[in-house]
Amino acid sequence: MSAVTVLDSYDAAVAGVEDGATVLVGGFGMAGMPVELIDALIRQGAGDLTIVSNNAGNGDTGLAALLAAGRVRKVVCSFPRQSDSWVFDGLYRAGKIELEVVPQGNLAERMRAAGAGIGAFFCPTGAGTPLAEGKETREIDGRTHVLEYPIKGDVALIRAHVADTLGNLVYRKTARNFGPVMATAARTVIAQVDRVVPAGGLDPEAVVTPGIYIDRVVPKERA
Repeated sequence: MSAVTVLDSYDAAVAGVEDGATVLVGGFGMAGMPVELIDALIRQGAGDLTIVSNNAGNGDTGLAALLAAGRVRKVVCSFPRQSDSWVFDGLYRAGKIELEVVPQGNLAERMRAAGAGIGAFFCPTGAGTPLAEGKETREIDGRTHVLEYPIKGDVALIRAHVADTLGNLVYRKTARNFGPVMATAARTVIAQVDRVVPAGGLDPEAVVTPGIYIDRVVPKERA
C-alpha cells in the first residue's frame, strides 16, 4: 500500500471540493469536529453543499460558521436544534436551508451501509412516525421496519488523534464518534490529526481506521 498524502496546510487538504458536493463532517457537537478543515473549506469557497453530520453546528464556529457563510443547501443530521444552534435555527426558519432529520443510529448505519456496499436495509427506528412517510415498510417478526438507503459522501472531513504515513488512524476518546464510519463512506477522505508518525509508529492493535480508507492527512505537527 502506498503512503497517504500528508499535507502541510488545511487549505491544500480541501482543494478540489466541488460545488454541490455531499460532505460528511465528523464530530459529536464540538468533540471530534475538524474545525480547521471546515475553516479551510470556507476559504476554499465551495457552495451548494449537502452536509451530513450528527448535529447542525454549535455557536458561531466550525460547522456553524460554514452555515453562516451561506455555503450549505441542505443539512442531514440527527440533532438540528440545541441551545447554541442559533445559526441553523435562523436559516431554517427563514427558509434558506433544507433539513433531513435522521435518527442517530440510522445515520451511522446508513453511512456504514455505504462503506460496506449494502444497497439498503430495513430498520424499525422511525416506523409509524413522520420520518417514515413515503418510505417502503415491511413487517418483520411482527414489527414494522422502514427501508433505509445508504448515505454516501463525495468528501469526508474527520478528526483523529494520530496518523502514520500510511494513513492509519487512532482517535482520542469520544472524539472518535462518527469518524471511523464516515471514513468508509466517502470517495475522498481528509483527516485532520494532531501529529503524524512514521509507518510502524502506531500499535497495530490500536489502529481504528485503516489507511486504505484515507486519502489526505494534515497534521498540526510532524513527529
